[in-house]
Amino acid sequence: MNLQAIIHGINQIYLGKPDVVDLCLTALLADGHVLLEDVPGTGKTMLARTLAESFQGDFSRIQFTADLLPSDIIGSDFFNLKTQEFENQQGPIFANIVLIDEINRAVPRTQSALLEAMEERQVTIGKTTYPLPTPFFVIATQNPIESAGTFPLPDAQLDRFMLCIQTGYPAADFEFQLLREVVSKTRRTLAAHITFDELLTLRNDVTDVHLSDDVLHYIVHLVTATRVHRHVETGASPRAAIALSKAAQAYAFLKGHPYVTPEDIKYLAPFVLSHRMTLSMEGEIKTTKRHILEEILQEVTVPVEAGM
Repeated sequence: MNLQAIIHGINQIYLGKPDVVDLCLTALLADGHVLLEDVPGTGKTMLARTLAESFQGDFSRIQFTADLLPSDIIGSDFFNLKTQEFENQQGPIFANIVLIDEINRAVPRTQSALLEAMEERQVTIGKTTYPLPTPFFVIATQNPIESAGTFPLPDAQLDRFMLCIQTGYPAADFEFQLLREVVSKTRRTLAAHITFDELLTLRNDVTDVHLSDDVLHYIVHLVTATRVHRHVETGASPRAAIALSKAAQAYAFLKGHPYVTPEDIKYLAPFVLSHRMTLSMEGEIKTTKRHILEEILQEVTVPVEAGM
């Protein structure tokens, strides 16, 4: 199976953002989850759907709304009048790839239904715990600029996402190409797909990518720096360090490299760490999370011979 053919196919549908595609596939290979964050109409849902179509597994889409209940996601036990017994009805979370559209439109009670699923790959209904399918991948979207009818994700929920990606607007030439396809009513389709067994094999191969002690120390120093920055109230957790190391292995594998370099860490750090930081009141006024990470990346010493 040619992984580059998968990447090429997705880029033929989601135009002009190969870096975003690479990041999404990085999370998929690293057994993580992705939060796509940007204004409406930038193709977040289309990207999520295309990524799901590239994998020949069970796909489920959940539209989050204010009246959605936890049982609408994970399922519930019901009494079967015919058999006179309680039976379990599994919810749409029981799929290999789950697209959660507009995740911040559900109330916190419903958002919390995802915590156990995303971290432990299982859900508890009543007194029974049910394992989720393997692999299990959540890709969620949200609009960060609209506050009406939305509920900001709590820190514990954000921490479950390996990567938080701002998709951004397409370049003018790609937007022109998109308009031509809409006018001509043409739609590209994926020519290559990843099977269940192939994805599991790729994930095993990812863990063979070498991470030197120098690079591991570099990750620790970056994460520690987020905890002591003057404008940060709560820095990145040890889970963030683990996520950064796994993402770096997957990204290096995606690029065909046998080891992780400090440049891989520097590139991925904003996507892995920014949404895991909480700024102080002064920090919210004076700066941004991305700017703070830029400062940290400039200040922390980069290992020279790491990974070689």
